[in-house]
Amino acid sequence: MSKKVLFIVSSAAQIGPKNRKTGNYLPEVAHPYHEFEQKKYVIDFASVQGGEPPVDGMELTEDPINVSFINGKGLRDMKQSKKISETNVKAYDAIFVPGGLGPMVDMPNNQDIQKAIAETYDRGAIVGAVCHGPASLLNVKLKDGSSLIEGKTISAFTNAEEEGYAKDDVPFLLESAIKEKGAKFISVSPWQANSIADGRLVTGQNPASAKGVAEKMIALLN
Repeated sequence: MSKKVLFIVSSAAQIGPKNRKTGNYLPEVAHPYHEFEQKKYVIDFASVQGGEPPVDGMELTEDPINVSFINGKGLRDMKQSKKISETNVKAYDAIFVPGGLGPMVDMPNNQDIQKAIAETYDRGAIVGAVCHGPASLLNVKLKDGSSLIEGKTISAFTNAEEEGYAKDDVPFLLESAIKEKGAKFISVSPWQANSIADGRLVTGQNPASAKGVAEKMIALLN
């Protein structure tokens, strides 16, 4: 039977005091989707609000994997995302949270997101996130009351990367927040690929890391 992966995506289209346009960053959806699709996995989408989630980076059409996602089943399915609160996450072998600035808005304090991630991890399934996607992990508490990320080795979008990207727009610095939760934060030079698996938790630093996160999740799934 094919493995099943659930992409959990943001419903936030704006961020910050100047209402910067944002959403889910196309390459961080399209590239992992491509990796999972190559393995013939079943891929579904859920979002905070359900329906059509915003996508940032739709102009990045020099990348054939982005184009394939836009013109294929991927984007069509994403536009019809299920509401996470109404999704049976127990049906999936893994969940994956892509980045874009959207997750910084509607994921850190969303109880439905936290419940979905905690239930997935607690039953022995795989949790993956990349770039700003690990914002979804910050406040997840497992059934024993412990923090999901405390003591875990994690990567995510760094303070140095945010400095030149969206420091004035984000509500907090993700690297700092992860460290404050007691995680071991691992980073490389800005914008270079960096993905890490700590047991069944797989995270990546930035857009260049999205493929590596998917590859590490596939290694665990197989």
